[in-house]
Amino acid sequence: MLHAEFRDPLLVTVYDAECPWTREDDFFLAEVSQTPQARVLDLGCGTGRLALGLSAAGHTVTGVDPARASLVAARAKPGADRVTWLEGTSRDLPEAAFDVTVMTSHVAQFFVTDDELAQALTDLRRALVSGGRLVFDTRDPAARRWEKWNPVDSRRTITLPDGTVITAWTEVTAVADSAVTFTHHYVFPDGPELESTATLRFHTEKEVREALHTAGFGVEDIFGGWEREPVGHSDGELLVIARAL
Repeated sequence: MLHAEFRDPLLVTVYDAECPWTREDDFFLAEVSQTPQARVLDLGCGTGRLALGLSAAGHTVTGVDPARASLVAARAKPGADRVTWLEGTSRDLPEAAFDVTVMTSHVAQFFVTDDELAQALTDLRRALVSGGRLVFDTRDPAARRWEKWNPVDSRRTITLPDGTVITAWTEVTAVADSAVTFTHHYVFPDGPELESTATLRFHTEKEVREALHTAGFGVEDIFGGWEREPVGHSDGELLVIARAL
């Protein structure tokens, strides 16, 4: 299934167990909190980890995601009643309603074509007030992180809340220019092997800067690591902070 870890209720539970709060969330929380009590949009909020953390920090948060199963999981968590949850995409965003928008967990890479990225950034610019900030992450293609997405290097175990331990690994099936297609495999004890497929785009720094400029943003910073190191750091990230012009 395409994007099954977000759409299949069982694999949503696996995703949630595998993705706890990390320094990545600390980075986004710190950036958002430069605007006290901000109206924040979390586009591609998934199961709500960051949205709930932002809300707990005193921000007014709206989480938007197209995957219903992920939103069901988000709405079931403590504190979820303080967040507005919307099933939809960037096209469904209200105009000039937010002070800060974020896309985390490499949501920007799900926009595979130039047109898809341009549309999302245009929608986000429309949703921000003038001077509002957009913060997001995307993997630096120069780091070639997909080369570790193979059955040996990516093999791992995940413990679910009920104690069930599953084995998972990732396998790249195609690389075409800057687009990488892969399959996540999940093996349950005495159960089926489930799969989730996806294609991600590895946007270059130049492509990111050009797309932001076209959409009406000015780039303030692009970091390469979660401690705000320069591009080219071993974290292999492009951590983007832009402002709506």
